[in-house]
Amino acid sequence: MADDKQTNLRDAALAYHREPRPGKLEVRATKPLANGRDLALAYSPGVAEACLEIKADPTAARDYTARGNLVAVVSNGTAVLGLGDIGALASKPVMEGKAVLFKKFANIDCFDIELSERDPEKLAEIVCALEPTFGAINLEDIKAPDCFVVEKICRERMNIPVFHDDQHGTAIVVGAAATNALRVAEKRFEDIKVVSTGGGAAGIACLDMLLKLGVKRENVWLCDLDGLVHEGRETSMTEQKAAYAQPGGPRGLGDVIDGADLFLGLSGPGVLKPEMVERMAERPIIFALANPTPEIDPDEARKVAPNALIATGRSDFPNQVNNVLCFPFIFRGALDVGARTINDEMKIACVEGIAELARKTTSAEAAAAYQGEQLSFGADYLIPKPFDPRLMGVVASAVARAAMETGVAERPLDDLAAYKRRLDASVFRSAFLMRPVFEAAATARRRIVFAEGEDERVLRAAHAMLEETTDRPILIGRPDVIALRAERAGLTIRPERDFDLVNPEGDPRYRDYWTTYHEIMQRRGVTPDIAKAIMRTNTTAIAAVMVHRDEADSMICGTFGQYLWHLNYITQVLATEGRRAIGALSLMILEDGPLFIADTHVNPEPSPEQIADTVMGAARHVRRFGIAPKVALCSHSQFGNLECDTGTRMRAALEILDSKPRDFAYEGEMHADAALDAATRERIFPNSRLEGSANVLVFANTDAASGVRNILKMKAGGLEVGPILMGFGNRAHIVTTSITARGLLNMSAIAGTPVAHYG
Repeated sequence: MADDKQTNLRDAALAYHREPRPGKLEVRATKPLANGRDLALAYSPGVAEACLEIKADPTAARDYTARGNLVAVVSNGTAVLGLGDIGALASKPVMEGKAVLFKKFANIDCFDIELSERDPEKLAEIVCALEPTFGAINLEDIKAPDCFVVEKICRERMNIPVFHDDQHGTAIVVGAAATNALRVAEKRFEDIKVVSTGGGAAGIACLDMLLKLGVKRENVWLCDLDGLVHEGRETSMTEQKAAYAQPGGPRGLGDVIDGADLFLGLSGPGVLKPEMVERMAERPIIFALANPTPEIDPDEARKVAPNALIATGRSDFPNQVNNVLCFPFIFRGALDVGARTINDEMKIACVEGIAELARKTTSAEAAAAYQGEQLSFGADYLIPKPFDPRLMGVVASAVARAAMETGVAERPLDDLAAYKRRLDASVFRSAFLMRPVFEAAATARRRIVFAEGEDERVLRAAHAMLEETTDRPILIGRPDVIALRAERAGLTIRPERDFDLVNPEGDPRYRDYWTTYHEIMQRRGVTPDIAKAIMRTNTTAIAAVMVHRDEADSMICGTFGQYLWHLNYITQVLATEGRRAIGALSLMILEDGPLFIADTHVNPEPSPEQIADTVMGAARHVRRFGIAPKVALCSHSQFGNLECDTGTRMRAALEILDSKPRDFAYEGEMHADAALDAATRERIFPNSRLEGSANVLVFANTDAASGVRNILKMKAGGLEVGPILMGFGNRAHIVTTSITARGLLNMSAIAGTPVAHYG
């Protein structure tokens, strides 16, 4: 089974990097080039003007080029991930991946540069020569001790930030985790004994950071493969290790672990034994950061020290020490103030920002982003989650402040509070918009039934669910067909072993299902024979009956067939007092942010009451993504300038909405351009109650809503999430026939989110 999973992961990873075009990056123009005038401005002769401005004032490069938001990820491939010395070319996928993280988490443009140079001084010379091109340098995966040499030379010679993430990124996150762990354990940095394994770049940087935070040098015991680093030792010594040499002769980890308050592991699997943990101080702090197998399994550590505070490098345990908590945002802050370097004060500001964020667990912003999850500061929540949407604003602004206070900022900000607000507003303009939903879905194990379980897209989604969520899928379909198609698709999942199965041709619950359906429908013309036939052939009806009987929490259907056909059977079974189809809401993830469209499927020509219900339902669901809803009621009429049907209905809907206080912003009726462009709206209707761009467009008929949805998807590169069926309390969703496996996975996360009432 493990071999099958590894093979499947390998195939999926290779396909991900190869298709639909090789690699993970591309270069895109940010200015138009549509005619001769554009060409004259972009290149000769117009480009000369920008060149002359920069020659006269080098700082103007930020105003006329992309340099101020451009980072180089530089590596020679001598210490890559867990792969070791694989060379510059083989390291390129990793460096491209790092560039993607910069872009997605902090909107920083990035070029990956792989250099075939093993001499650290020559490598540093090459990096220094790159200064005119980039606003900052991220050194990556360069072996120790060469990385220390390269960074030292570059920092001395370059007038832009140079940051070796393997060292300082890890150190910053460890520092934040240690800060909060000591707070929970009621200990102080200056009082603790630290025992560390691993004398590489990350290990040394972490110890350096702990000293900056208050740990005493004499209280640090560093061990490596040759045992304790001690005075007079000559084997495998470096200048950096020597700084932590203890007096006395050779000893091993087991000889120095007694009374240790903090174990810091950046070494290898199984290094720390349970009997060693028993000899540590009361309430020990254990950072077992080796990947993929930590120095000690957290469960084994807790058997001998139940109150231990534990962090690992893995996402399947609490307190994951992940550099992505740090590096995108420390660069964001440094670039935005034009920092000449990243100094200790900026790193400590980053530590304090991350640590403080974990303690602010009651913020409304975090609660909205992680619906249903208890973000409670304590032993299992010492540092924020990597996708916490608050990281950008908190960490980048703290770094910017430190850069300004220490005098390394060439472009200090006038208003730090306004800067932080801008960062917060930019968080959700990314393809990671769905991540808060996945994080919320992970807080409970929900049973999601897929009506079309034989569809290969459903099988791939179910496979991904098992890897990425805590939900267990239920598939409706014939076991032999599902097994055959899963095998043909190269998937290792199999019925019953990995997911529950309902076989319409021979399920032991068949009698229960048809009698349940008959009881519901007997006064609507359904005879027992009809009920039996439907429960043998109609998988949508079967799924609805399962949800009705509380054998599943939510259902997903619609990979084939017409939307309203599926809705008919869902309504028959699940519509009760207070539950009915209100409308369908599609989230379009666009390059410049999310846009919600409604009603795309349910009500062809909605009444004013139905429009008002759609608006209120949409506002509730938009909040699931941590977004404040701003709803525009769209029609052919604009603020009463036409007496047309759509305008009349929208005005009536507005009156219904105005009849009671609402806790969200809305306005109408108006054209879509006025909804999306505040300046246009201001000229037409200066007294509008809507500020900025609307993020929810509600149309007066499904033709308009569906048309806009499809145009955004096909011509604007929009990624659709949905449609989200509103009104059934998250118990049923109907997708469209064009949905992908990834789209189904997104819908499973939405269906898997614990909700009290979203409509």
